[in-house]
Amino acid sequence: MTAPLDLDLVKTFVAVVESGNLSSAALRIGRSQSAVSMQMQRLEQHVGKTLLIRQARTVVPNSTGSEFLIYARRLLKLSDEAQASVIKPQETGRVRIGVPDCLISLLPPILEEFAADHPLISIELVCDPSSRLVPSLDAGDLDLALISRLPTQSVEILRREAFIWTTSPDHVAWDSELLPVALFEPGSAARLNVLEALGEAGRAYRCAYSSPSLLGLIALVQTGLAVAALAESSIPPTLCRADDSAGLPKLRDLEIGLMRNPTSSLPAVDRLEQVLRRRLAR
Repeated sequence: MTAPLDLDLVKTFVAVVESGNLSSAALRIGRSQSAVSMQMQRLEQHVGKTLLIRQARTVVPNSTGSEFLIYARRLLKLSDEAQASVIKPQETGRVRIGVPDCLISLLPPILEEFAADHPLISIELVCDPSSRLVPSLDAGDLDLALISRLPTQSVEILRREAFIWTTSPDHVAWDSELLPVALFEPGSAARLNVLEALGEAGRAYRCAYSSPSLLGLIALVQTGLAVAALAESSIPPTLCRADDSAGLPKLRDLEIGLMRNPTSSLPAVDRLEQVLRRRLAR
């Protein structure tokens, strides 16, 4: 009978694939690079097949390794859930959280950390403009909502996110007498911020795009049909920041707040709120 897989080797394999090289994986799991290399050799000897393609500076899975990765992640998740069922049986439940498209890039590392510490708590993510999230919260459809604060809203500010003009690296859409601007939906703090800055600067503009969709806005800017302002954390590598030569007015930071449904009293909601407050304040 084949011996069972060593979960320590499986964990190291996942770290190597996700890090892209042995040295980064070693830092991630707290081992030396040589120890990581030896563990990968042991794992490949155990399964009887090569799993990794070792290149000069990177390590990538081959076709067998890519298939093994799916099961490796499942094994580690089941291991976490098994331990959590014994160690922290009370930490279960479901948390419904809403976030606008312009802030969605803030959540992946936070939710990843939360899932690792609380694997039995499920997350339901709703992506909607802030103007819709607040009514959903009041109606009891959400437990938490991350919003970009409007000047009229009385919400505790947890974070100020730089708001940056972005353009296509291959076009100069800003070099126009009537500036083409891609905007988020009416009523959003992001849109209001842009319009106030343009108005105060006396810069003539036209609305080339209006939508709550971040991906749609990015696509339009990539084609060179407009410029747009984005939260610093959501600027993709396909866009560039407008420099001083563009002559675009300075924008205020986005003020990010966290709202909670007062009727949501589950410990799971408390746990996620604590993580969000701690991570957003960094």
